[in-house]
Amino acid sequence: MKLQVLGCGDAFGSGGRFHTCFHVEAKAGAFLIDCGASALIAIRRFGVDPNGIRAVFVTHLHGDHFGGLPWLILDGQLVSGRTEPLTIVGPPGLRARLPAAMEALFPGSSTAERRFTVEIVEIEPEHPAEVDGVRAEAFAMRHPSGAPAQALRLCVDGKVVTYTGDTEWVEAIIPAGRGADLMIAEGYTAERPVPFHLDWATLRARLPEIAPKRLMLTHMSPEMIAREPDGYIAAEDGLVVVF
Repeated sequence: MKLQVLGCGDAFGSGGRFHTCFHVEAKAGAFLIDCGASALIAIRRFGVDPNGIRAVFVTHLHGDHFGGLPWLILDGQLVSGRTEPLTIVGPPGLRARLPAAMEALFPGSSTAERRFTVEIVEIEPEHPAEVDGVRAEAFAMRHPSGAPAQALRLCVDGKVVTYTGDTEWVEAIIPAGRGADLMIAEGYTAERPVPFHLDWATLRARLPEIAPKRLMLTHMSPEMIAREPDGYIAAEDGLVVVF
């Protein structure tokens, strides 16, 4: 299994980075974890086949995490000639917010005829879903976005990838990431508290309880980008992690 960082920037593109998007290649097929507004540009930049993406797993409904979905869908319809179904998994509210976003950006696009289906699956904590060979489990986070923000624990090919999404510290981060082969966590600041975001000092203090096999920090502010990594992998656009 291989994970490539297509985008790891914060909402403001700090460091010139693309918005959040991780591409995972598994035996059952490829999928994305989050699909921020610039995701399709990153897909082109790193030579990913958009038609090979079978599913997208979304942590929360902010534009830098789900705003690339309208472009991914329209690309399949108008450019890449997609015919295979696309499944989008996310928090409650996704089923209404995605067509609303599409209509705001491209009026008429949400109801346009396509040669492929788009299936929306809404998941909640304690109600895992099986999608295209991936077992997805959600954990409630704290990050206002007009819908529940959730960490995702994804089990595929006998491996576990966890992504916290954006959140301040909550105890649910521990079971979400416990023993994961790769835990991707927000590391917005080093120590400075920012409401609804996670700092490295707080996460580091609780790592013994989580005990991930590998830890990657993402969604970093300029102060974190400038730091020398200490005990974690610093996400960069294009970075590849192989399991």
